[in-house]
Amino acid sequence: MTTAAPAGIDAPILVTGATGKQGGATARLLLARGRQVRALVRDVNAPAATALAAAGARLVGGDFDDPASLPPALDGVAAVFGVPPVAYGPAGPETELEIARGRTLIDAAAKAGIAQVVYSTVASTSSTSSMSEGKALIEEYLRDHVASPTVLRPVRFMTNYLAAAGVTGIDGISPDGVHRHLFAPHQPMQVIALEDIAEFAALAFADPARFAGRTLELAGDEPTPVQAAATIAAATGIPIRYEQLTDEETARLGPGIAETKKRWQAGHRWHADIEALRVIHPGLRTLADWLAESGAAALRAHLATA
Repeated sequence: MTTAAPAGIDAPILVTGATGKQGGATARLLLARGRQVRALVRDVNAPAATALAAAGARLVGGDFDDPASLPPALDGVAAVFGVPPVAYGPAGPETELEIARGRTLIDAAAKAGIAQVVYSTVASTSSTSSMSEGKALIEEYLRDHVASPTVLRPVRFMTNYLAAAGVTGIDGISPDGVHRHLFAPHQPMQVIALEDIAEFAALAFADPARFAGRTLELAGDEPTPVQAAATIAAATGIPIRYEQLTDEETARLGPGIAETKKRWQAGHRWHADIEALRVIHPGLRTLADWLAESGAAALRAHLATA
């Protein structure tokens, strides 16, 4: 592991995946808190990238598949926020490529002498799935190569309710007000606001010693799907009900989705300690909080164009 004098508090934080959900939320929050942000993007001219630049981020081009592009992006930064370098091919997740991308970022950060990396992967369950195997190996590599790693493991995003119905068959709310998904109707399902993933990342960057070496399973609420539909209906004024996909419907969506449903039914579920998280971050959002803040308006706009 390479060691170097830590960059000062005024040095920028490199945010990867900055035009995506978690990276974008984290970059915007850090900017709002007065931190300098260097946003790693593949295309500096993409609309999401130019919006970040307008908000105050400095854009740097880079790609995990091009290791030579990373050292200039990392030069002089205080810390790194990393998100899963997901890779999908015609047959589904490409785990080896995902692992290679994660290791490329970690190696580049270590070589640059960066002590703190906050890395967001995926919530764990009581057994490892094929969908999370690569992320688990990246986490292990991070702990072995970076002096002050922090791992965030978020559950299902509240913004998944905004996904277009019919695109994946599992997310979104149809025009007739039906939300269909894998989960059993009356069993708790943990969810998290993207803004709260960003909050935990910002807390770690503000107090590196407190969060060094920690792994946090992240969730902000755990309604049943039926309760979630009722909460959304109350917030939006739009009648919504929940239906669980059948095994046959799930199988048609692919082996990874079918595996997830089987594991869920077998009791392998997320286990974030929400009350303990609320001690760390008292403003942790419930589903109702997120809806009141931004979600209800976004859902009404989504359903109006569905």
